Amino acid sequence: MAASGYLCRDCLTHAEAARGPERCPKCGSPRVIYHDELFALSIAHIDCDAFYASVEKRDDPTLIDKPLIVGGGQRGVVSTCCYIARMSGVRSAMPMFQAKRLCPDAVVIKVNMAKYVGVSRQIREKLEALTPLVQPLSIDEAFLDLSGTEKVHKSAPAVSLARLAKAVEDEIGVTISIGLSHNKFLAKIASELDKPRGFAVIGVKETVELLSTKSISVIFGVGKVMAETLRKDGLLTIGDLQRRSPEDLMRRYGEMGARLAKLSRGEDYRRVSPERETKSVSTETTFFSDLADFESLSTALLSLSERLSERLKKQGLVGDTVTLKLKTAGSKSRTRAQHIMIPTQLATTLYETGVQLLAREVDGTAFRLLGIGVTGLEAADGNDPVDLIEPAIARKAAAERAIDRVRDRFGREAVVRGKLYQKPKTKENKPETNDDDRAEAD
Repeated sequence: MAASGYLCRDCLTHAEAARGPERCPKCGSPRVIYHDELFALSIAHIDCDAFYASVEKRDDPTLIDKPLIVGGGQRGVVSTCCYIARMSGVRSAMPMFQAKRLCPDAVVIKVNMAKYVGVSRQIREKLEALTPLVQPLSIDEAFLDLSGTEKVHKSAPAVSLARLAKAVEDEIGVTISIGLSHNKFLAKIASELDKPRGFAVIGVKETVELLSTKSISVIFGVGKVMAETLRKDGLLTIGDLQRRSPEDLMRRYGEMGARLAKLSRGEDYRRVSPERETKSVSTETTFFSDLADFESLSTALLSLSERLSERLKKQGLVGDTVTLKLKTAGSKSRTRAQHIMIPTQLATTLYETGVQLLAREVDGTAFRLLGIGVTGLEAADGNDPVDLIEPAIARKAAAERAIDRVRDRFGREAVVRGKLYQKPKTKENKPETNDDDRAEAD
């Protein structure tokens, strides 16, 4: 099949063509994609549009045309909001009082995680029907590799993806946006270009030129501190990076410079890794007395994060997905996960990611068990712990390595973080079965 062609996202009419029509020749829809490499690309990023809010609007049609915020609770934070609310400046993780000030007419609904997980599973089933190479990043997004699926589905990956988007919208009632490209980095960028109900393509030939106008902040791992450092050095766009030689960037920024040089040219060789193939390392503890307050739970989480970090370091592993496990006094389990773009083994990063997940769950419920784990594992390969772009992370890594050296020489209790001087009492912490050594299938 030729690489170039057009595709109607409404009726799925598609054909090889040197030029694309403004409207579908069959149904007249303007939702037609044309690209020189449309039928040659196979790496996709799927992202649900305002997922929690979309599910709530699906279940209550009276909310369709209203600004909707999902969140609130004891900590008063926006979990997500619909696109109408975003037009007023509301954003995820924003304090609720600020969101209400920006959008006073917004309807606020509490998070119903059980419902969202159920919908996520329905979507996941459809993804896995397309390809076994599905890598979930969170409850509402995933990478897919559709290489070699043409014979199975009798269509190019682009057509299969458009069919998927239509099925999710028609049968499940929420919308997704799709990014299609030749690697994960670019597929994720593409999925943000045409939201909501989007389908954007970044081809091999256009990669360097398209990236050149983008802000450096779109490169995963470039935080505010690093972005400011680059700005002071006159580097504002990815194009500015492209004009510097890799050798110059390495001299200025070391290993992070090498990564910036590669990503600025769209070079990303990470594979789409199915979750079922990943190993997990985790640790958990059961409390003598059930805990409900954030301070006590977060203190216990810090201790667990340190223990988890020790295991990862001993095994020479880093991971890219942090999972928080909670069990209530009534033995109901809650499991929450967060993907991080740069794999880690640092206790500080594990804790900071885990505590964000914990903050969303502290709602007055008493918990008897707390655990933290990591999946998406790969060899650390001697990095410290991986390609560190953000200087703040590099400083934390250096401090943590210094603590590790002291503990190796004088014992674990030689250095104790201040927050851990008053740990909650727990039963003996016993590792989960298969905690260290065995691969666990999803």
